Amino acid sequence: MSLSCLRLDFFVIIYNTNLGFTPFILITLPTSAITQTVLSMMASSATMAVSNKLTVTASNGDYKVWEDPSFIKWRKRDSHVSLHCHESVEGSLRYWYERNKVDVLVSKSAVWDDDAVSGSIECAKYWVQDLPFVKSLSGYWKFFLAQSPTTVPSNFHDKDFQDSTWEKIPVPSNWQMHGFDIPIYTNIIYPFPLDPPHVPEDNPTGCYRTYFHLPKDWEGRRILLHFEAVDSAFHVWINGALVGYSQDSRLPAEFEITEFCHEFGSDKKNVVAVQVYRWSDGSYLEDQDHWWLSGIHRDVLLLAKPKVFIADYFFRSNLAESCDYADLEVEVILDKPTEVNGITDVKIEATLFDINTNESTNLLLTNVASLELQTPPHFPLGFHGYHLAGKLKNPKLWSAEQPNLYTLVVTLKDSSGKIIDCESCQVGIRQISKAPKQLLVNGHPVIIRGVNRHEHHPRIGKTNIESCMVKDLVLMKEHNINAVRNSHYPQHQRWYELCDLFGMYMIDEANIETHGFDLSRDFKHPTQEPSWAISMMDRVIGMVERDKNHACIISWSLGNEASYGPNHAALAGWIRGKDPSRVVHYEGGRSRTPSTDIICPMYMRIWDCVKIANDPHETRPLILCEYSHAMGNSNGNIHSYWEAIDSTFGLQGGFIWDWVDQGLLKRSADGSKYWAYGGDYGDTPNDLNFCINGLVWPDRTPHPALQEVKYCYQPIKISFTNGVIKITNTNFFQTTEDLEFNWVIEGDGCKLNYGILGLPTLDSQSSYDIKWESGPWYASWTSSSCAETFLTITAKLSRPTQWLQSGHIVSSQQFELPMKKESISHVPKTKEIALSWKTVDNKLIIHQNVSEITFNTQSGAIESWMVEGVPVMLKGVTPCFWRAPTDNDKGGEASSYFSKWKAANLDNICFNKENSTVKKISDHLLEVNAVYHGGSEGSNDLFKVDMKYSFHGSGDVVLVCNVNPRSDLPPLPRVGVEFHIEKSINNVKWYGRGPFECYPDRKAAAHVGVYEKKVDEMHVPYIAPGECSGRADVRWVTFQNNQGSGIYASIFSDSPPMQLNVSYYSTAELHRATHNEELVKGDDIEVHLDHKHMGIGGDDSWSPCVHDKYMIPPLPCTFAIRFFPMTAATSPHDIYMAGN
Repeated sequence: MSLSCLRLDFFVIIYNTNLGFTPFILITLPTSAITQTVLSMMASSATMAVSNKLTVTASNGDYKVWEDPSFIKWRKRDSHVSLHCHESVEGSLRYWYERNKVDVLVSKSAVWDDDAVSGSIECAKYWVQDLPFVKSLSGYWKFFLAQSPTTVPSNFHDKDFQDSTWEKIPVPSNWQMHGFDIPIYTNIIYPFPLDPPHVPEDNPTGCYRTYFHLPKDWEGRRILLHFEAVDSAFHVWINGALVGYSQDSRLPAEFEITEFCHEFGSDKKNVVAVQVYRWSDGSYLEDQDHWWLSGIHRDVLLLAKPKVFIADYFFRSNLAESCDYADLEVEVILDKPTEVNGITDVKIEATLFDINTNESTNLLLTNVASLELQTPPHFPLGFHGYHLAGKLKNPKLWSAEQPNLYTLVVTLKDSSGKIIDCESCQVGIRQISKAPKQLLVNGHPVIIRGVNRHEHHPRIGKTNIESCMVKDLVLMKEHNINAVRNSHYPQHQRWYELCDLFGMYMIDEANIETHGFDLSRDFKHPTQEPSWAISMMDRVIGMVERDKNHACIISWSLGNEASYGPNHAALAGWIRGKDPSRVVHYEGGRSRTPSTDIICPMYMRIWDCVKIANDPHETRPLILCEYSHAMGNSNGNIHSYWEAIDSTFGLQGGFIWDWVDQGLLKRSADGSKYWAYGGDYGDTPNDLNFCINGLVWPDRTPHPALQEVKYCYQPIKISFTNGVIKITNTNFFQTTEDLEFNWVIEGDGCKLNYGILGLPTLDSQSSYDIKWESGPWYASWTSSSCAETFLTITAKLSRPTQWLQSGHIVSSQQFELPMKKESISHVPKTKEIALSWKTVDNKLIIHQNVSEITFNTQSGAIESWMVEGVPVMLKGVTPCFWRAPTDNDKGGEASSYFSKWKAANLDNICFNKENSTVKKISDHLLEVNAVYHGGSEGSNDLFKVDMKYSFHGSGDVVLVCNVNPRSDLPPLPRVGVEFHIEKSINNVKWYGRGPFECYPDRKAAAHVGVYEKKVDEMHVPYIAPGECSGRADVRWVTFQNNQGSGIYASIFSDSPPMQLNVSYYSTAELHRATHNEELVKGDDIEVHLDHKHMGIGGDDSWSPCVHDKYMIPPLPCTFAIRFFPMTAATSPHDIYMAGN
């Protein structure tokens, strides 16, 4: 055994030069003296490594590399673009030609259950298919989970270690998603004590082993082991030799392993062993609002490269002001072995191809530009690579509207012209620039209609499947979303390729968040500490270097919620120096620091956004990095934001928080599955369901609010003002050539006429006016006797795109046309039919036409209602002022609406009848009056409600309510009535807004019409239950059984349209349950008809934020409702119109 000893000023290192690892390191000074000197020494020799024990005993404790912010990597290659190792130019073109065939149909194969486990492995292998010098190591690896690094099996990394008793785990995956350890969800607080850079001794450590052979035809090539992402830090061994260490859970780590592998073509198995730490000092920089999940969660690859190879390349284009040509440049970095002194006999070429329009099989014919190698004077100072430049005439520009892509191929040839190495990627020609208060794409101030997106799969966690990513993009495109912020870390490389292909503006965000430091007074944020600067810079550099060639990226982000300090200034400076072709984004420091080119606040109220936009001293555009918090039944007020954005110069859009509910698929004790959130795994600390704040459920079923987003984001805007219908194409690059416009006119819920609206093609940013009297609908309006008439104009695709099918509705707008009558009073023209009634004990039994109603004079309420002998109403009608609190209602702790409601006892109101009277008006009309006092135990003075019933012999029952709340009450959740109907009365039909759930502050997308649903279909299964399933602006509604028996209810007299809610789940049950699966159906159906219903809010979910116009102050009010018995022969339209 040969030992060498190296004496330094600070420590003595003794290492074994034969075995490739250090038996021990003797520290002679405190561990703080271990600096980058160690790192540089280690990097200088492949035989030198840290101890196999990975800890060093010292006088002041154990040194652990995973607790040293200055030790972030060892033997890790420099960050670079994704490499594909093509063997030929044609092979590279064929590769992209096949990859770009992905379309909307792929999204239909997305899986969200256990099939995703095998799907992720198959997908990882598919991504490297047809790459002859790339091999995926995806599959089932041997796995052992130790409770801490100190309990890892001894020498498990040795090639002869016996792992036959170990379990298997799929790679890629998070081990918590396969029964090892538990997921943890936190929003701000760290899941371990804040003691940087230290992490708990109880630090679950995953030990992985797998095997590979090197094919004979790779002989002579250099072998790179490439981990696309590992959470949170890891060491890796090849055949027992330690070959590298890395941190950063969301970026690749690559190591050259050539000298550690068995010979090419050998039968000997090469053993890969990986030790993954759940917690590391890097975890302090990864405090994002999502699940803490660990392991090798992206693919592991072997790359075979020639001795001298293309290691990196950077494509840039500079668009001429006239847009008739673009200057192109590519910087290329070559990698050569240390024994090669110079590179003089190779040639570098770069060519641009347009394969996406190719109809032939010869893709080489699609060459559109060749770039020439520039002589040394053109090199920037300090750049030691190669610079190629060229020009492309009449380029097809890339934008989210028209995502035109070219294929860049970079080749390395020897002196004979033979290809040594070949790399390629998709690129777009586009220009990102700034103007006063504007961010420009190709010279235009595009509007950002965005969402934030975490990588999240309910079954496999942070692991990705292509069809699932495509599903996300198709849904985004379907709902007019054109931008995504990668929250809050670099995502899978295929996501970027798909965003390039489908057209999606992107903010690419560094994997830096230190939100939990906000809760500490003992530690500064890392951005203020020089010791963390290396790690923070490394994360930004890794992101930019990997993703720099993607056209979709219009901005780099320095991270999220990591305060602001000198380190951020350094990060911004590096990016601006490296890539001045894009802008820099960072919200920390209140979103207006010198380190951001965009004013990018979170959850700023719209009136404050307008103030900034109107500030003449602020020259940057305002784009909300997060707004409209989509937690549960939310996203109220979003239309208010877009009314301001569409009309205020300097406001340029924003990114909704966020895309997907981060629920995990979990089995309950009875074997059923449900969406789990924080705390469901026994994880402590946790932030409960604060991860459930998406526009779609975990399986990507859209929330109703996504319809409102689609409406607010629609690019074809249609307005009706002063008798003129204006149709505006707000796109910046697309005309309306591929759109078909349709119209339909409806009166009182009935379709009167419809047709195609013939329009000239509208150029981008142009409009077309139509006087409404000259439209094709006018004749139908003039001949109609309807009380209210609505015109709906839609724009739909006349031909399919790669991401949307023909007939897809892009934009839709409904207007109420001028009324022919000065006013509408929904008072029934009742027939003179005799009414009979009798009193039995405390019950008033009324017989009307086909009805029998039992009114309890003691309680002052209807006890039952039978229609044609069928029980219909079981209990009611009583006043109601309470709703099951939503997540937004609960936000704000003591200042929340929920807290104020509870303090006022609104959740526990009992109504006691003060008195009731029965009065015969005529032989066909009976009036019953009941006066209620509402309050809680010990207090009966919160509400006084006078309820007057008019029972008509025709069957009509008219209820007039006079409500007098106590003036010091908080804003009310609702003002209306509640009753219960028999559970078989499960068919609901209504004339109002729909068909999807809508509320007073989230109803712009819901058109007025006649809709039908089953009661079960009305329910919206939010993961954490609360108020849901409402329908706004209801004129009339019917509840019927399958035979047609039931009840009709409508507005009456001058009362405005109602808010409807009908459910098998009571308000109390919606409040009790913590998960949708816990809900228990009642014995009947609970119905609410509200005169007023408070908005649901959504500016955020942690403060009271319903806008004033959607609040219900405690003021006296009067409203009226008309009821009528329904039979199979009864028409609700006829009943309604009988009152007009």
